[in-house]
Amino acid sequence: QLQLVESGGGLVQPGGSLRLSCATSGFTLDSYGMSWFRQAPGKEREAVACISNRAERTDYTDAVKGRFTISRDNAKNMVYLQMDNLKPEDTAVYYCAKGVRTWGGLQESWYTHWGKGTLVAVSS
Repeated sequence: QLQLVESGGGLVQPGGSLRLSCATSGFTLDSYGMSWFRQAPGKEREAVACISNRAERTDYTDAVKGRFTISRDNAKNMVYLQMDNLKPEDTAVYYCAKGVRTWGGLQESWYTHWGKGTLVAVSS
């Protein structure tokens, strides 16, 4: 059974850092691109970062470029999102998602499976 389980969220002050983790199971991770999405209260879900199946390519939404870094460890079946210099507008539930092939970018329709999310709150 395919599973994506996020962890690492929490409350952090502006300028702080968090590292989100996504534990995957039930499929061969190194065959698929992965991504992180987020959904803030009252807003639509948006793509934050994506990574190709063997980490050759990454992409980020403009709002997080230079602050967030997506990575993966296929041997450990893990995907990560390092978030630095966090801002209040980064407050959201963050979701890990699995793509349908090795790379598809930030287009939401390309992702077919989602975790339940982890809450990130940035506030002083």
